[in-house]
Amino acid sequence: MDWRDEGILLSMRPHGETSAIIEVLTAAHGRHMGVVRGGASRKMAASLQPGTGLSLEWRARLDDHIGSFTVEPRKSRAHLLADRMALAGLMAVCALLHVALPEREPHAALWLKTQSLMDRLGSEGWLAAYVHWELCLLEEIGFGLDLSACAVTGATEGLAFVSPKTGRAVTAKGAGDWADRLLALPEGLSGEGPLPPQAVKLGLRLTGHFLDQELRSVLQDKPLPEARARLVDLISRMA
Repeated sequence: MDWRDEGILLSMRPHGETSAIIEVLTAAHGRHMGVVRGGASRKMAASLQPGTGLSLEWRARLDDHIGSFTVEPRKSRAHLLADRMALAGLMAVCALLHVALPEREPHAALWLKTQSLMDRLGSEGWLAAYVHWELCLLEEIGFGLDLSACAVTGATEGLAFVSPKTGRAVTAKGAGDWADRLLALPEGLSGEGPLPPQAVKLGLRLTGHFLDQELRSVLQDKPLPEARARLVDLISRMA
């Protein structure tokens, strides 16, 4: 078994005296793990940091073996270490991909979205891009939200809420007396444009509800990863 691909490093842990086991999100092979010989060395460890873009070659005797990686760093994101918020965003992405995606299952749309977000971390408007990334993650794990029209009236304008059960949008008129039981839909979330801080906060509350709901069985009733909670906390203080 032998393939070549590009990927983003999600995590690294030592394996034996000199090797490391890395987890990557790849373009064509999904979330994948493998051993890097010499990966625990000081020289290699500096390149195997979360978020690093890599050229990868994976080899194994059989397809179901963990196999070994030969890696070549392509893009460092070490500059994010100086940006507390951006670093929190990077770690949240890595943690959510780890728990949400089945291993070795390709997700082309999510790969492109993740790569784009990684390149935007720390730049203007990246928090809105992060919220849209979580919407894409929900879509990829089988629970995409329907924000195109009101589930009650069919209207496409004035959407103000989302049903916490179905993930479908509802207008204020359609919500009626049930409004206090619905999740707020921040204006602009259905598009790809910038979001003000309060809309980012509401957007993360919305996506967090459905991520928690969908990943509950995977996490065995534990909360979403602490890395995401840290990002939400930082954003809440800012908002």
